[in-house]
Amino acid sequence: MLNAIVVDDEKPARDELIYLLSEVGGVEVVAEADCAAQAIAALQEHPCDVLFLDINMPDANGLRLAGALRTLRFPPAVVFVSAYSEYAVDAFEVKAVDYLLKPVDEKRLKKAIETVEKSVVMQHKSQKGKQIACEKSGKKVMINASDILFCTARDDYAYVEAKEGKFFAPSSLSSIEKQLDGLGFMRVHRSYLVNLNCVKEAVTAENGAMTLKIEGTDSVIPVSRRKIPMLKKAMQV
Repeated sequence: MLNAIVVDDEKPARDELIYLLSEVGGVEVVAEADCAAQAIAALQEHPCDVLFLDINMPDANGLRLAGALRTLRFPPAVVFVSAYSEYAVDAFEVKAVDYLLKPVDEKRLKKAIETVEKSVVMQHKSQKGKQIACEKSGKKVMINASDILFCTARDDYAYVEAKEGKFFAPSSLSSIEKQLDGLGFMRVHRSYLVNLNCVKEAVTAENGAMTLKIEGTDSVIPVSRRKIPMLKKAMQV
């Protein structure tokens, strides 16, 4: 059973989709929201597998919200539900798993749910099995993504700080960031990629600057000022 949140600024549209989901089965709607801000609040209280998301909303574009969700520790799958077909390409650029046109067809909705189920299974497998190629003492080693605390840029290469120690990665920080996309990592600074699951504390100074303390290490990670709002949303602080 998938847990879902339905986000649409029009209540009749939400009611219709919730009814169709009950008819199709396999989905429990744990919350609904009429704007992006309410959707974020709902996610904090009800972590879910999938967000059924409208695009045109008064406070924030659904596409922007979907993009921001990618920074969450465990981002939900996103299915856009829109009256406009012209946003479909943009929707898949922010990793949407499907795009439904209003009025929603029941058979098409069932297919979208099946796609979400496959996506959730793949994400769980990816979280467990993703590895990064590194080197230590001249030997090649594979580091599990879940064991990585943070990564640091050094020129065109990177160093990986993991639970087992520090490793050299013969690839750029941007390349590692792409490999770890959707696994709870965030580029908090041009030189640092952090596993948000391993953040012990976020410290804010009087001047507004923020640093992160990481579990299992004495390292203190700086956060770029422009990344602070996104990080606070991702960590729900």
